[in-house]
Amino acid sequence: MRVQDSVGPTTRRPLDNPALVLVASFLGLILVGSVLLTLPLATDGPRLRWLDALFLSTSSVTVTGLLSFDAGELSLFGELVTIALVQIGGFGIMTIGTVIGLLTARRIGLRQRMLARTEIGSVEVGEVRRLVVAILRITLIIEGALAVVLVAAYLLDGEPVGASFYEGTFLAVSSFNNAGIVADASGPFPLAGDPLATLVTSVGIILGGLGFPVIVQLVRRVRPRHWSLHTRLVLLGTAGLLVIGPVVVGLFEWTNPDTLGPLEVPDKILAAWFQGVTPRTAGYATVDFAAMNEPTLLVVIALMFIGAAPASTGGGIRVTTFTLLGFVLWSVVRGDTEANAFRRRIPDAVVRQAIASVLLAIGAVVGATLLLLALTDFTLTPTLFETTSAFGTVGLSLGITGQLPVLAKLILMVLMVMGRIGPVTVVTALALRGRPRLYRYPEERPIVG
Repeated sequence: MRVQDSVGPTTRRPLDNPALVLVASFLGLILVGSVLLTLPLATDGPRLRWLDALFLSTSSVTVTGLLSFDAGELSLFGELVTIALVQIGGFGIMTIGTVIGLLTARRIGLRQRMLARTEIGSVEVGEVRRLVVAILRITLIIEGALAVVLVAAYLLDGEPVGASFYEGTFLAVSSFNNAGIVADASGPFPLAGDPLATLVTSVGIILGGLGFPVIVQLVRRVRPRHWSLHTRLVLLGTAGLLVIGPVVVGLFEWTNPDTLGPLEVPDKILAAWFQGVTPRTAGYATVDFAAMNEPTLLVVIALMFIGAAPASTGGGIRVTTFTLLGFVLWSVVRGDTEANAFRRRIPDAVVRQAIASVLLAIGAVVGATLLLLALTDFTLTPTLFETTSAFGTVGLSLGITGQLPVLAKLILMVLMVMGRIGPVTVVTALALRGRPRLYRYPEERPIVG
């Protein structure tokens, strides 16, 4: 009798790869959104070109906010399609699928829980159902609270009741999802100079950038000693960047006559705060970023590249990756054999994944910048700013988006998807066949540093 060798190659179907399903779902939603946006009723004038509709759909689903045309061309239907894509993309396609399953069948299968787990973050499969319900509840509460305050801000600004309700709710959803898209065409941020609207919007940006698992844990466990390592890394990194960003903008732009210079001191502080917060993947602006000094733009590019937390509505390499590698660097400097953070040992596999994520992100941004330099006549600063903004799903621009050729816009779309889902997830989705290595090579230490 022959006994079949149990250690052999196994055939994996594409649907067995949650990362591939996640990427395919985002691409499918982008295509559906682009079809809806090309309909005649999506604009008040001529129909959108398919490329502009595809670009807007990609920007909305990935909660980026980059636009290749004047947003004032959109009709009410077009705006509603846009904000719906933002909400679905920010909340999560797999998470929404799980919610629908819970509402219809009152239960979800193992496959659905594994897919949702890929999108939500690294949690136990058994906890997915409870976490999804908590995410839905928290999303509705936060967006509702933001909408109440922002509607009031619009009313105080003299807007009619109907317009205030619509535009305030739109801005609440957009800010919490870090989309950087507004309902009207009055500018990048319609209530610039309004302290109430500016501060409340920045709160929505920060909360959306923390990530759903962190928000859920902060609600359930108030005491810091009960927080997980992930939550502590997110809060530490976020707090540090929220200090660095506004301080740098204030220092370098305080006397700039084209940005903060003409403002009164309180308005300067408010504008510096907002411009320091919004590069964390939100994309709003109350001053002209194209008029900023080069040192400020360099720091803004770094903030956009880092991005927000995992399983959040933001993109970039993720703030946990940045903070974790800071602890790794500190461990190397101290001569420790292991990386530790908050009295917890960081697994080597996590360190390798963080390094891989950063290297893939650098390769993607640098490669895309090189291509844009070759395809256009723009210089390094605006092209690097544009590609980093797309990868960080920020939506800020120095005014070159609409002038880019077709191929350059397609490159930005790829960066948006990669930044929203994560470079490691995208690469994992392409690696359908995982083979265990049955041998190890001899070890040899090269010279490093």
